[in-house]
Amino acid sequence: MPKIVVLPGDGIGPEVTRAAVRVLQKVASDLEFQEYAFGGAGFERYGDPFAPEVEAALSSADAVLLGAIGGPQYEKLPKPKRPEAGLLRLRQVMGVYANLRPVKVFPGLEHLSPLKAEKAVGVDILFVRELLGGLYFGQPRALGETEAFNTMRYSVPEIDRISRVAFEAARGRRGKVTSVDKANVLEVSELWRMTTQKLHDSSYPDVALNHEYVDSAAMLIVSDPSRYDVVLTENLFGDILSDLAAVLPGSLGLLPSASLGDGAGLYEPIHGSAPDIAGQEIANPAAAILSAAMLLRHSLRRESEAARVEIAVSRALATHATRDLGGTCGTQEFLEVVLEGLDHLSLN
Repeated sequence: MPKIVVLPGDGIGPEVTRAAVRVLQKVASDLEFQEYAFGGAGFERYGDPFAPEVEAALSSADAVLLGAIGGPQYEKLPKPKRPEAGLLRLRQVMGVYANLRPVKVFPGLEHLSPLKAEKAVGVDILFVRELLGGLYFGQPRALGETEAFNTMRYSVPEIDRISRVAFEAARGRRGKVTSVDKANVLEVSELWRMTTQKLHDSSYPDVALNHEYVDSAAMLIVSDPSRYDVVLTENLFGDILSDLAAVLPGSLGLLPSASLGDGAGLYEPIHGSAPDIAGQEIANPAAAILSAAMLLRHSLRRESEAARVEIAVSRALATHATRDLGGTCGTQEFLEVVLEGLDHLSLN
């Protein structure tokens, strides 16, 4: 029986995670769920955002479903006690080096995009971001009174393994990878470009590969997003570019993510904890439910169930807009529409 560790987190996290779990139970009745406090909730319960009890549970997990973390009440805590520190430790412990973030403008929702409708139609980008290297983890690093520094560092094996994820993903999509770097300035980016190109030439000649500088890519993602299929990036550039692209669908409530390694995967919506609306049951659960679909696909290898969930969410979005999309549908109502849609799909 596959075991799913559920970390609802903070703010609206428990509300949207509850919806995602209901959907998983609907399409995969054999799953076992174990829930733990994490992030700010973990600090309040255990005095640690990523407590040893939670870490121990990961050893037998097939996947982890995370809600959202953080809140203003935690900002004055020492850095190691903040929810964000717990998330970085969680990623390290799980060894999830590949962050997959799809950015898609759903049919019928093009008017929500800040782009003109004709530019928003058909936008479907998959960002593949390296998650455990670069400036966020490089050593040495230091903060002094008059000077601070960080280290950007990547090795060939690190670049090679994330590039493979991008090339394999492109084979299942439209067959194109855009690798983003700053090779005209940074030696790390020179190595990134050489390694990606070498892997492409030796193992993935069937996939189209082009290289773009990060500043050019930032401009083109918002001016001509349909040119992109899979975007491959290192950690810092990927963090910025995927957040930039997140505005294209018109709401963060539509965007899921998966973080993958050699073991259990970590799945979470990209939106924050939204403490201002927590407990009101008005949060859009679509991103959390779509994250559950990614869990089905990548960790459990249940493609048909994943596809059913994605179709049900897409149809629900076309008829029942949540408040972030200009409608009046609440969390529970949207969930019920998705569940009903899954019933209809089962009958087809």
